[in-house]
Amino acid sequence: MPHRVAVLALDGLLPFELGIPHRIFGRSLEPAPGNKGAKLYEVVTCSIRPPGPVRTDSDYAILVEHGPEALATADTVVIPASYELGPVFEEGRLTEELAAALALVRPGTRMVSICTGSYVLAAAAYLDGRPATTHWSSADHFQRLFPQVRVDPDVLFIDDGDVLTSAGVAAGIDLCLHLVRRDHGAAVANEIARRTVVPPHRDGGQAQYIHRPVPEPQFATTTAARAWALGRLDRPIQLRDMARQESMSVRTFTRRFREEVGASPGQWLTQQRVERARHLLETSDLSIDQVARDAGFGTATSLRQHLQAALGVPPTVYRRTFRASAETP
Repeated sequence: MPHRVAVLALDGLLPFELGIPHRIFGRSLEPAPGNKGAKLYEVVTCSIRPPGPVRTDSDYAILVEHGPEALATADTVVIPASYELGPVFEEGRLTEELAAALALVRPGTRMVSICTGSYVLAAAAYLDGRPATTHWSSADHFQRLFPQVRVDPDVLFIDDGDVLTSAGVAAGIDLCLHLVRRDHGAAVANEIARRTVVPPHRDGGQAQYIHRPVPEPQFATTTAARAWALGRLDRPIQLRDMARQESMSVRTFTRRFREEVGASPGQWLTQQRVERARHLLETSDLSIDQVARDAGFGTATSLRQHLQAALGVPPTVYRRTFRASAETP
C-alpha cells in the first residue's frame, strides 16, 4: 500500500504551502520504464472540522473533503503554515478543536511542519526537548513562546527522525524532497525535482537567509566555478582553483560563495560529492572503492565517514536499502 500522507488544512492557510506535499509526494512514482510506476504515496487533505470550506489567506476558500478522521489513518502528517493560529501563535496552546483532531494521530506517525506550522507541533508537545526550525522572521517569537524547543533559525529544515520542521515556503519543497529521498532514494527524488523544475537537493543545514541570493547586473558571481567543480568531482579540487575560475582572490571568492550559496565552498563540495556517491550506489554495480574514487572521496574509508555523517548509514547499507532504484532501466 502507498505511504499515506495527510495534509492538515487550517483556517488562514497559504495555498502555495498546502500544495507542496501534493506536488512532491503525489507525483512520486516507483521507478519504471517511461515513469509509469505505481504511486509511492497517497496524499489526502483534511480539516479539523467535518468536510467543508477552509479559509485561506487569499480571496478564496478551499473545499476540503476529509475531516479529522483522516489523521488516524496517516503514516505522515504535514502541517503547512496558517495566518489564523490564534491561541497557538499567541499563547502556545492548542484550541480544543485542534487538540481533539491531533489526538487522533497514531503513535509513531511521522510529523512534519512547513514554515509556521511548527507552532502547532510545538503547542502539541511534539518538539519538547528537540531541535526545530521555523521561518527566520518568527524564530525569536517561537523561541520565547516555546523555551523547551531547541530552535535553530539559520537552517532550511531539520530532520529529527519522526519529527521534521522546515523554514518558510520553498524550504517546504526541500523538506518534502528530502523525505522522498530518505524513503525511496535519490533517483526518485531527483526525478520529482526535475519534473517540478527545482534544485534536486538543498542541504537542510543551508542558510535560510542569503544576503545576495540574486546577483545584481554585471556583478561577478561564483556560478562558473560551481559548474567547473561539478564537472570534475572525481578529481582533487582546491579552493584556489575554484577562485581562479572567477578571477578572484581566495578571500573574495569565499565571501561571495557563502553569500550566494549559504555554505562554504568546502561544505558545498562535500554535499555534491555525497549526492554523487548516493547516485552511484543506487544506480550502478561499481565497487565501494570505485564509488569513492568517482565521487571524489578517494578512499572507501573517507566515503564511509562522509556518508555516515550525512545519512547515518555506511555505503553498503545505503545501497542495499535502495537496491530497487539501482535496477531502474
